[in-house]
Amino acid sequence: MSLILLAEQVLNGLQFGVMLFLMAAGLTLIFGVMGLINLAHGSLYMIGAFAAAGVAAATGSFLLALAASLAAAAIVGGVIELVVIRRLYQRDHLDQVLATFALILVLSEATRWAFGSFPLYLNIPPALSGSVRLPGGIEYSLYRLSLIGIGLLIALALFWLISKTRIGMRIRAGENDREMIAALGVDISKLYTVIFALGAALAGLSGALVGAIQSVQVGMGEPVLILAFVVIVIGGIGSIKGALIGAVLVGLTDTLGRVLLPPFFATFMEKSAATTVGSSLSSMLIYILMAAVLIFRPSGLYGRA
Repeated sequence: MSLILLAEQVLNGLQFGVMLFLMAAGLTLIFGVMGLINLAHGSLYMIGAFAAAGVAAATGSFLLALAASLAAAAIVGGVIELVVIRRLYQRDHLDQVLATFALILVLSEATRWAFGSFPLYLNIPPALSGSVRLPGGIEYSLYRLSLIGIGLLIALALFWLISKTRIGMRIRAGENDREMIAALGVDISKLYTVIFALGAALAGLSGALVGAIQSVQVGMGEPVLILAFVVIVIGGIGSIKGALIGAVLVGLTDTLGRVLLPPFFATFMEKSAATTVGSSLSSMLIYILMAAVLIFRPSGLYGRA
């Protein structure tokens, strides 16, 4: 494999990772602060993608589509927290899993009823179409490069929000001792709604951004949700920094594994067998990485013991 092709795959892995971060950041905030296992987080990713595709088809504006994805996911997330999730905080995790799994079914059918069963397509905006020439002679998609930049900017904004603002202080306090901040006069119910809506908005934005490079369809959020759980286990529950590092590790491991393993096995077995073995093993690599992290750091790279 040439160095140029390897560099392109590294960029693809980084792009995949920062999009996973948008999913995982909201999920780790919700679990770290609220102690809630939210299996419906992938459905909010799907809702953001469908909202963006619908608005883009109606208006032709990609920026309006992104705004719609943020608003739709945040509103749906806020309503879900008020109507369903609020009743689950004092229940055990099995009840949370069952309730949020039911939400997956409800939201999937509601989306199918609203948009139909056929995939929708979100076009890349003309200003970001085509490729750009990077140092070293690398030709890379301008849109994918923009996704990397957007994801990193959002990561910086989240770090600033959590560490430098008043609501960030409350989020960090709620993560450490929710009873104490409630006793100090903080409306914990409103704080939980804000956190849930913020996590939902990040998931919806991720769905909209990825929707321009793949089809938008019902059920698209569940595979990404599984990877987001892997990310927060690797990075550490409740850590935004851990979510970013974990997402990049997962993105690079998955992408490079799919590219490098089949040629590696082809050096000592038939090409068809090498492709089968390499593809199968590459799909396992992220889970092997997760297991390795848990063996040496059971709380994740940046999680608390």
